[in-house]
Amino acid sequence: MADPMDVDQESLRGTKRKADDLSVVTAPRRIKALDPDVVNKIAAGEIIVAPVHALKELIENAVDAGSTSLEVLVKEGGLKLLQITDNGHGIDKEDLSILCERFTTSKLKAFEDLTSIGTYGFRGEALASISHIAHLTVTTRTKESSCAYRAHYDGGHLAPAKPGQSADPKPIAGRQGTQITVEDLFYNVPTRRRAFRSASEEYNKILDVVGRYAVHCDGVALSCKKHGEASTTISTQSTSSTVDRIRQIHGTAVANELIDFTSSEAKWGFTARGWTTNANYHVKKTTLLLFINQRSVDSTNIRKAIEQTYSTFLPKSGHPFTYLSLEIDPQRVDVNVHPTKREVNFLNEDDIIETICNDIRVKLGNVDTSRTFLTQTLLPGARVPLITAETINDSASDAAASFTPKAKLYENNLVRTDAKIRKITSMLPPSTRTSESPALNPSLALEETEYETSDRELVSCRLVTVKELRAEVRDAMHNELTEIFAGHTFVGMVDERQRLVAIQGGVKLYLVDYGMISNEYFYQVGLTDFGNFGSIRFNPPLNLHELLKIAAVREKAFLLAGATEDEDFEVEEVMDLISSQLIERREMLLEYFSFEISNEGEIHSIPLLLKGYLPSMTKLPNFLLRLGPYVNWDDEKKCFETFLRELAAFYVPEQLPPTPGPGEEEDNLDEEVKSRRAYINKVVEEILFPAFRARLIATKSSMNGGVVEVANLKGLYRVFERC
Repeated sequence: MADPMDVDQESLRGTKRKADDLSVVTAPRRIKALDPDVVNKIAAGEIIVAPVHALKELIENAVDAGSTSLEVLVKEGGLKLLQITDNGHGIDKEDLSILCERFTTSKLKAFEDLTSIGTYGFRGEALASISHIAHLTVTTRTKESSCAYRAHYDGGHLAPAKPGQSADPKPIAGRQGTQITVEDLFYNVPTRRRAFRSASEEYNKILDVVGRYAVHCDGVALSCKKHGEASTTISTQSTSSTVDRIRQIHGTAVANELIDFTSSEAKWGFTARGWTTNANYHVKKTTLLLFINQRSVDSTNIRKAIEQTYSTFLPKSGHPFTYLSLEIDPQRVDVNVHPTKREVNFLNEDDIIETICNDIRVKLGNVDTSRTFLTQTLLPGARVPLITAETINDSASDAAASFTPKAKLYENNLVRTDAKIRKITSMLPPSTRTSESPALNPSLALEETEYETSDRELVSCRLVTVKELRAEVRDAMHNELTEIFAGHTFVGMVDERQRLVAIQGGVKLYLVDYGMISNEYFYQVGLTDFGNFGSIRFNPPLNLHELLKIAAVREKAFLLAGATEDEDFEVEEVMDLISSQLIERREMLLEYFSFEISNEGEIHSIPLLLKGYLPSMTKLPNFLLRLGPYVNWDDEKKCFETFLRELAAFYVPEQLPPTPGPGEEEDNLDEEVKSRRAYINKVVEEILFPAFRARLIATKSSMNGGVVEVANLKGLYRVFERC
């Protein structure tokens, strides 16, 4: 008798096939062109991912057609029916035959037109994609036409309404404008249709998109409702203001706390306007309505920057509502980077975001001087109660019994939020503070620096090695430390010799080695601004040979003072070797680093990494000398990494004698040292640390000894409670 567990393995169902079970391919497979229908369905799947994407394309087409009224009708989340009716210019009858063919558009003629595109759509793929995965009907009438025309489409071409009928557009009665009806979306893509969880979820996504365009499109009335229902879910008037539109869609709680803001910068080619909530309003999740050149897009960088801006104004886990309309010079924007136009790329992204957030921060700071509270007016005829100690105690006990009081804000949870209040240096005796004489005034050095704007166009870095170095920095990011620097408050300089400052993050106090942090920051600046550096120009130019000789003689004297004879070297030999290396690679240095060296060995310029800060020129000879042995000129990735590391080390503020303490004399210090120390103190507080706040990615290596927690306000209170 056969064992019941002894089953023929070939009869098993649902088992995975092994590689050995597959048929062996003995010849290369032939390459064939895909069927056009397959190509069109693949393209449609990239552009129309869900009903909401089809509706977004239709809304944009309607607004491009000059519509002032849009009506949206939805059934089963848009999968069964999606209809949009507008009162725009309409479509000519002669254009209906090619309306749904791919890449047919009235908005683009040459590829160069993409640099000045000012409309929502431009590729002519929306209707074509929809017609390949749904039953599409278009009813349209122009102002000059005596009647409307209705056309049906299937697979990008005209189709008869019923079998046996003509596919030509039929004349019917209708008003000016266009009505587009999309039925049975994804009827021929069953796997995509089954992936949608519920009709209500898709309808909520549709409401979100309609609400965004209802807020943004001035002079356009939008309405949206479910099929079969009399009332509309969203309805806005064409004459409504932006605040009224936000009130209708997002509620009165948001609209009552809105403040308007504007921002612009001709150098970056942008203007921005919008509305954002003040510190009286906060929710658990940020609401960002972002439009770039009138197009609704997403931007993680802008969202995070706005959240970071509000972190100093809102309680923990509190987030704002922001509507932002950003207009950028079309020549600086690449709109053709995403199939659904959800994302765009634009130049100077970091600078534009920083400018906008600074303007929002100023607005919030002006409004944040007061808070709004709701009050209850006494009813007419009511007797004013007599306030006594007993009534206060009684009312307090009654309130405690019926309400949960808000947690009391104790002093050990209070944090410093104003960087302009008293600092460590203000506690020093007057004799030890920085002199206000013009010779020692650090702001004088900053004001005397002249800057010129170059006409050179920004270069988009496409080098794989640079992108890999950027990725390595992102992978090494220390999230907690990055947040501390992004929201820190500068407390004061501690020691110029050890390069220590104190900053506050939340309720904690940290000692920071600004030399180590500056090194990492300038290295990251070198990677992000690669190929687009400014330049520090020398007039007259500096002699490369002489600078190398200064550094080489100094280095040789240092080695001979305590080293063996094996470490000795010939100064002239080193000078010739390094100068020849730099002159030989002068074209690469100029193109990537704005480091200009002539064929005769004259240095005309070096890279400028941070506006407002000039590194110590006494470090320049040693920087040039180290470019020989410490830069790997043979491997591209290592070359860029080691060169930028040396450049960052050159930009790190030098160590200086510390500020004398009480009773100590400063007369024996050189005037130049005093002036440089005052300059460094000014730069560290007003330029370097604001720059760290704006764009530093703190890495795990910079946490290792670079930042040390020295006090915790809550812990200090626990200590003092025992005293």
